[in-house]
Amino acid sequence: MGLKVLALFSVICVVYGDVYMQNMRGSNNRLDGANRNRRNANRLFDSQNNDRGGYNVGRGMEYYVGSKLRLEWTNQHSCGEVNNNCEIIVQYMCHDLIRDGSTTKTIPEHNKNCFKKDCNHDYEYGMHENNTYYQECKYTERNKGLFTADQKVRRTAKTTRQNPNGKRRGYECPEERDYYPYWRPSPWKDVVIMTNNVSRCDYYKKESQNVKSRFRCVLPPGYMEYLKSRGDNRGGTQYIPINQADCEKLTHDGVSGRWVEEPAHGIPSPACIKSKKSRDNHNGNGKGGETNSYDWFIPNDIHAQCVLRMRYNISTNDFENWDTFAIDNEAPVYKNFGMHETTAEEHGYEFKNNPVVHPFRVMENGQNIAKAFKLRLAINTAQFARTFQDRSHAFSILARPTSIPVDAEIHNLNVRGKRGNIVQTYPATEYDFVPTNLTLKCDESYVHFQWTGSNSNPGNNDGQGRAQTDRSNVCLLDKNKYPKAGDYHDENKYGHYGSSYPSDMRKGENFMGLDDESEQKLCTSGTVNGDNVELDDAGVYYNHRHHSPKDGGLVKCRCEAKTKLSADGTEIEVKVNGVWYYLCTRNNNFTNRSQKAKIVCENV
Repeated sequence: MGLKVLALFSVICVVYGDVYMQNMRGSNNRLDGANRNRRNANRLFDSQNNDRGGYNVGRGMEYYVGSKLRLEWTNQHSCGEVNNNCEIIVQYMCHDLIRDGSTTKTIPEHNKNCFKKDCNHDYEYGMHENNTYYQECKYTERNKGLFTADQKVRRTAKTTRQNPNGKRRGYECPEERDYYPYWRPSPWKDVVIMTNNVSRCDYYKKESQNVKSRFRCVLPPGYMEYLKSRGDNRGGTQYIPINQADCEKLTHDGVSGRWVEEPAHGIPSPACIKSKKSRDNHNGNGKGGETNSYDWFIPNDIHAQCVLRMRYNISTNDFENWDTFAIDNEAPVYKNFGMHETTAEEHGYEFKNNPVVHPFRVMENGQNIAKAFKLRLAINTAQFARTFQDRSHAFSILARPTSIPVDAEIHNLNVRGKRGNIVQTYPATEYDFVPTNLTLKCDESYVHFQWTGSNSNPGNNDGQGRAQTDRSNVCLLDKNKYPKAGDYHDENKYGHYGSSYPSDMRKGENFMGLDDESEQKLCTSGTVNGDNVELDDAGVYYNHRHHSPKDGGLVKCRCEAKTKLSADGTEIEVKVNGVWYYLCTRNNNFTNRSQKAKIVCENV
């Protein structure tokens, strides 16, 4: 594979527009800082996002293989519209060394600066990609077929048009971050690609490393140490090549480089769908007033340490994002403006930093005698176009409980948001359940109740209970008291959104048919005793499997058996739908939030 072929993979030339994961909770490089701004934007990865975004770490979430997890996010600029090119790519990876760490400092690059001189195993620091991966990126020649505009990009894969100076963020490889599908091996596995241009889906599916192998140059023994000894000023010294011919020409102490095939991840091709619509310059809900979402079925990749990332690639239509390569660097963009090249040059229509253009000309006898009117455009070629990113904190993938049928649906029910009012939390959100409306199948579906928050929100953020803390619970709502206020309560519905009080648990209207002890655990967030009226004695993390371990803590959707008369007048037993409305008692402040939701069990 040569550079000419590689240039064809220079996909997203990616305008200013942040992306924030709301569920899973996106870190935006936060750990536990009690400030509205994150402490270190370079801790684990390059997000390009506003410092205010993200959620502090709580405790690692756990998801069963095959369970359905609703991913929710917000993005600053539009997607799914004709005024830009947009791609949202979701990926995950698992390995033993992924961790959140205990310091907001960026992990050192050099082993000599880490505990026992081994940064990969220095658990004080958070880490996603490992040091070996970054070092290979740092010393690998960049793809010179890529469009870089007028940015002075250095020679290796740690530099891109968006990161021309090669600034390090954790052990991320900047070139792999900015381009998809990437031509070299990557540890990331593809989940879904959301694109404005679904005609490219076949290409994405075929090129995904889920199903297609990659190649890399394996260096002769000692060659990497030789490169490192040269420092950053290597002059004409050969970098790690990205094509077979140059790899096999590379020699060290009489041994040649080897062009080696790295196998595909061996999992199905990613889903590829039309981008979810969202409006410009509004970091909020999508079409229909709901947060944009995607239902991810957790893969059979059992591991204690995993991480999810979402990349948001966006570009203007000022140049061809799929047909612009290194040959177009510093070239006029006349093709996209439908004008002759000479005319474009006269107007100054070039794609470069802050160009001065001449949209009007003074003509005399058919000739341009003066460029009388000038305008400077606010263009940064490192940002027209641009890639944004958010990542989760570390989480685990668990084997399904053996007591649960292999074909049974498992739905994750989580809490998004953090302490504070709408201004204090933005661009994160206030509290809500995810999903807020969950429809299940009678006797076939299960719910996994689980949520986490943090103990280090800003001290002056609004909310109930102990300052800085996130806490939630699930209590069945009481029925509506005033039928004239729009009551639709009947014998098969429990609770009502119009109420703000929990149901009287002594009346036997147990939530989803749970026994009293399990219902109490949900309603007290696992802590029955103590000063727990505002859940202050509850932990930052609740997982129903830890408190009700039967069936892995999963709650089965059950429909009630009722006796009814058949057409011939005989009594028959049928199962009827059940609808449960519930709330979090702590975060139901009438002034700025209503943390309520419902579950429907359908007899299908």
